Amino acid sequence: MVDASLKHLEQLRWQLRKDTVDIIMAGGGGHIGGDMSVIDTLIALYGKWLNISPGTAADPERDRFVLSKGHSVEAYYAVLCHFGFLDLSDVKARFSQFKSPYIGHPNNKLAGIEMNSGSLGHGLPVGVGMALAARMDKRSYRTYVVMGDGELAEGSIWEAAMAASHFGLDSLCAIVDRNRLQISGSTEDVMAQDSQQQRWGAFGWHVVTTDGNDLFSLDAAFAEAASTKGVPTVIIANTTKGCGSPVMENKAAWHHRVPTPEEYRQICADFNTHMSREVAHV
Repeated sequence: MVDASLKHLEQLRWQLRKDTVDIIMAGGGGHIGGDMSVIDTLIALYGKWLNISPGTAADPERDRFVLSKGHSVEAYYAVLCHFGFLDLSDVKARFSQFKSPYIGHPNNKLAGIEMNSGSLGHGLPVGVGMALAARMDKRSYRTYVVMGDGELAEGSIWEAAMAASHFGLDSLCAIVDRNRLQISGSTEDVMAQDSQQQRWGAFGWHVVTTDGNDLFSLDAAFAEAASTKGVPTVIIANTTKGCGSPVMENKAAWHHRVPTPEEYRQICADFNTHMSREVAHV
């Protein structure tokens, strides 16, 4: 049986991509390439897997989420707006403006955001602390941390990975947005990491490799993570930087860039084409 909630999210993801681009256009800056690669993971989490809502944002039993690759905050804003934490018109009006709370990285003064992030390599260590706290406080919440693949060059990631495995933190799920590009080019040129599956496995983690731009594949990966006991899980989400428009796809130059008016029109047209296809398949 087809999961109706996932079919709905498949259509929604193109509108939220457009909202993300609109936020970047309004603010005059943003990490558009990584926004487009990671947004399906954010939609799957907030649309189905995270036990959190605007009404339960302070509930001690809520699930914890950390966007460690904080430069993808524009996609995070779009998702938080859709699920009622933030107001989209307010984000568009004030993003990247003087004294605005909507800055270029997550800010925990905003509803629904657990942790300031942006300096890479900090999200997983804090996520380990959150998962340990759940165990010490005898709470049942789960902790999810999304990292970029370029971020894995940070040594703190592997110290945290070691600790998570040592403590058997099976309530912890890390997701790697594996788009294979970072600001200075290919991740394999900057710091080769095609051994990711073996590396995480050697640190004692359960490893799931999936298509990170396919909501049904992501859903199956999150289900496997939730049912894994005794060890933490990492999901290697293979994605496309700039996913959704050939204007941007797989181009390192779109790590941080604002579309020209002509590029913006083409990107929106590409998103509309994807959305029409999703509607036709329902």
